[in-house]
Amino acid sequence: MSLWVQETGKTWAQRWSNIGAGGFKLSTLPTMIPVVRSRDHRFDVITAMNHTKANTMKETIILDHPLVDCHLTTLRDKTTKPPEFRQSVRRLSMLLAFAATSDLRTADTPIKTPIQETTGSRLIHRIGLVPILRAGIPMVEPMLDLIPGSEVWHLGFYRDEQTAKPVHYYSKLPESSPVDVAFILDPMLATGGSAALACQCMKDWGVESIKMLSIIAATEGIEKLKSEFPDIEIHTCVVDERLNEDRFIVPGLGDAGDRIFNTTGQA
Repeated sequence: MSLWVQETGKTWAQRWSNIGAGGFKLSTLPTMIPVVRSRDHRFDVITAMNHTKANTMKETIILDHPLVDCHLTTLRDKTTKPPEFRQSVRRLSMLLAFAATSDLRTADTPIKTPIQETTGSRLIHRIGLVPILRAGIPMVEPMLDLIPGSEVWHLGFYRDEQTAKPVHYYSKLPESSPVDVAFILDPMLATGGSAALACQCMKDWGVESIKMLSIIAATEGIEKLKSEFPDIEIHTCVVDERLNEDRFIVPGLGDAGDRIFNTTGQA
């Protein structure tokens, strides 16, 4: 599995190759970029940090994997039917979740196998899944499969077609007791408007660790999110070329919500 990391105005690659059980090797990385490992075991992720913002600047991680490429191809294809489209969203969401949860803290817990006593692990974070309605809904179930004890908190935004800006219409977040880690879920990070509003909602709630998970992102959306929330970690499967005049990602996949819920209006 390879991970690509980007910062606003900078791009560099971090490629891993498997060198044995639990072992990974960094094969290419510019020498001027300081790096620290975010974990010292299991699935390591290299964090590339800005010299002057080493304590606040988080990375954008792009999942580079042949399975990701194949499922992305299915998503992009305009002939893909909604059931297959939803299944591809689910599969890509699970792959994103695997990478995005690599730094969750665990605690030892004693258990008994049919053979003997041993020590296992349990998550110590309180996890919140925050899908942006409506397109983020199909990303919830695969994450719940991996983290069954997660809380799910919905945020509703719709895009004003005249201004291309998001309008906030739904939230049931409590006033206190924030989760430890929030995963904001939206298949598309285009202008970054909805994502920025969602991040602000998490900040207002008091969440300390916020991660944005999007299947496809545009540079414009990443730059907006990073400029307003440099401490937010972004995970995506690919960064596409640009936004068109209608503020859709190019080449993208069209309207993710319409394709997920079969509301394209086409027979």
